[in-house]
Amino acid sequence: MSDKQFYVYILATKRNGTFYIGVTSDLVKRIGEHKNEVAEGFTKKHGIKTLVYYEVFGDAENAIRREKRLKKWSRASKMKAIEEMNPEWDDLYETIVC
Repeated sequence: MSDKQFYVYILATKRNGTFYIGVTSDLVKRIGEHKNEVAEGFTKKHGIKTLVYYEVFGDAENAIRREKRLKKWSRASKMKAIEEMNPEWDDLYETIVC
């Protein structure tokens, strides 16, 4: 058994803005890459940099399964999940880098 954790996360431009859903094994590093626009792609093109939601998993398989499910959710369902975890839509990056 590995102690490695996997994360499903949602980035947003602002409340009710554009969303991006991803999965990673290193949340701090990956969100830092989004914030610093390290790679070309959807988040850089649309300026999506605010971590508004994340979930933790003990294995990659369940994290990937959850990511795929979240991507199929309606916009309203995604917003409800975000608001249950993060009602003010704060940037959660500051809480994970400590």
